[in-house]
Amino acid sequence: MSALPRTSWIAPVVTRLRTTNPYVVDTALAALVLFAASLQWLFPDEGDDRLTWQGWLLGAATAVPLIWRRRFPYTSAWAVSLATPAMAVYHAPPPDVLYGGLVVLYTMAARGLVRQRRTMLVGWLLGSVLTMLYKEHSEPFEYAFHVTGTICAYGLGMLARVQRAYTGEVENRARRLERERAAETARAIAQERARIARDMHDILAHAVSLMVVQAEAGPVVVRSDPARAEAAFDAIAASGRDAMAQLRRILGVLKEEERRNGTARLPQPDLAGLPALIRQVAASADLRVDLSVTGEPRRLSPDIEVAAYRAVQEALTNTVKHAYASCAQVELHWGGDELTLTVTDDGRGPAHSPGGHGLIGLRERAAACGGTAETGPGPDGGFRVVVRLPAGADREAAVG
Repeated sequence: MSALPRTSWIAPVVTRLRTTNPYVVDTALAALVLFAASLQWLFPDEGDDRLTWQGWLLGAATAVPLIWRRRFPYTSAWAVSLATPAMAVYHAPPPDVLYGGLVVLYTMAARGLVRQRRTMLVGWLLGSVLTMLYKEHSEPFEYAFHVTGTICAYGLGMLARVQRAYTGEVENRARRLERERAAETARAIAQERARIARDMHDILAHAVSLMVVQAEAGPVVVRSDPARAEAAFDAIAASGRDAMAQLRRILGVLKEEERRNGTARLPQPDLAGLPALIRQVAASADLRVDLSVTGEPRRLSPDIEVAAYRAVQEALTNTVKHAYASCAQVELHWGGDELTLTVTDDGRGPAHSPGGHGLIGLRERAAACGGTAETGPGPDGGFRVVVRLPAGADREAAVG
């Protein structure tokens, strides 16, 4: 644990170097290489090596091209590669350590093309060995030192190349995942908006249809039957309140109020609410609605329950708005793995269905649950809506 504070400065330094102007970094690197190459000229060893300004300039030629090592890597590599043996041949003084060559090999391994970096590696290995063999008369350990240094510099460059490629791939993957996440979020938002639009249509169309029917009937009986007129206006008010409550639940308008008051939102409608819906329609629209259930009822998933309720609601709304019917029949048949909802009326028949958004939304809602919806004339006239929804264990396969 105590080593962490001493090394915590490394990451900021590396980050700063990566974000600094490349020419500034490479100029500093070239100056450092020139300084290292000048040490043997400033502090010569005892021996017969001649020390001249021409030799120092050749040493500078092995460092200055490094300023452009990233912009023109192959060109700067050749410049250093030619200046280094020239310095060794001139022998005033000869290069003890190939500082520029090590940087060149690292740069070519990290940034050069395959042919370029292999050419440089082979050239520097052969050049070092031949120079030491025919000019320097080096000891065996010097061969190992230069060859090992050359290979290590090249290996470090290859590691940098691999690390840069890995980092780039990780960044590309992160960007792809971010784009996919954004697309998935957009799709989820679009689906949620479509669901809210369907629910709002179901609620408003149903409530407004009942209110219109009652509003039209109220003035007719206001003088002859005041009690019936009062009941009509009460039905209008009840339908409006119910529609407002459902709209608040869908749009989340009461979120903050619920949080302050500690109240919960109303649950989504389900099949248990069908009797109440039928009573409301019968009372509000002066329409006789009968409900029959066959088969063995069982528990369904919440989305199937909502789809079934909305299907009956939309069918009855369509009957109230367009059919001019006197009675309607709602049938629920529980099959082995399917729930069939059938709503028929004795109204005008297929002419009263304009093919609007209500029936289209009904089909979409059924299809989203893995079911089907059919509309058309009834067997004895009037209009019929048949919705089949999965109610068995293979519901996931039906949806898929």
